[in-house]
Amino acid sequence: MSLLLNGLDQREASTAPIGRANPAAKLAVASVISVALILTVDPVTAGVALALELAALPWCGLGPRKLFRASWIILLGAIPAGILTLFFGVDSGSTLLGLGPVTVTDGSLTSAIAITLRILAIGLPGVVLLATTDPTDLADSLSQNLRLPHRFVLSALASLRLVGLLAQEWQTLTMARRARGLDHGPRQFAGQVFALLVIAIRRGTVLATTMEARGFGVDAPRTWARRSVFGRGDALVVLGGVAVAVLATAAGVWAGTWELLLT
Repeated sequence: MSLLLNGLDQREASTAPIGRANPAAKLAVASVISVALILTVDPVTAGVALALELAALPWCGLGPRKLFRASWIILLGAIPAGILTLFFGVDSGSTLLGLGPVTVTDGSLTSAIAITLRILAIGLPGVVLLATTDPTDLADSLSQNLRLPHRFVLSALASLRLVGLLAQEWQTLTMARRARGLDHGPRQFAGQVFALLVIAIRRGTVLATTMEARGFGVDAPRTWARRSVFGRGDALVVLGGVAVAVLATAAGVWAGTWELLLT
């Protein structure tokens, strides 16, 4: 999703306090909030978490336009999930709407709201992480601060860089097919997807061979061109994420809607 933002957007986002935080700190925030919301499905906990996250957006460097450009795919998943839960979720309470076998009850409405808010609240920290972080900085932080194996980190970085190239290849294939007068139908779409798959395999093979030739597959300790530092400000960002998770959970418990899914 960070590839949806251009370089100017990333430079502007990096001037914000949370936007310029260490990627490991932003990843920790996203993980803590996600764990807190995965444990329960209720509208109060998810709603409070989402409200606190939206309140912190000015410190992330993401305006409404940039936020929508980076998070439209989350909306694409949250809204249909809520609609399906509304019409096909477990019925409980009084019936609000009945259309033959499809009914909407108080319970299904509450579940639909909870599911929608939950997906948005879990996805928003990840959007901030990717939209305000350069992939190379993320790789440096994962290897130096979180001590992840450098082979895994470098492979993930190369894959992330490759996604942007595949997006450009898809646009090129679309324009080429349009110039040839090919209609836009299911068969043509499947053919374009297959062509992109072939291009991805070829690029991946060349990239893997190139990285091996340059010594990226060696198990020996590596040095890094840029040092990733985890400072006090980054610790405050992590504490802020913990506070969001705690306050959201406390609000759900206080409202009586919080229920552990594991029980």
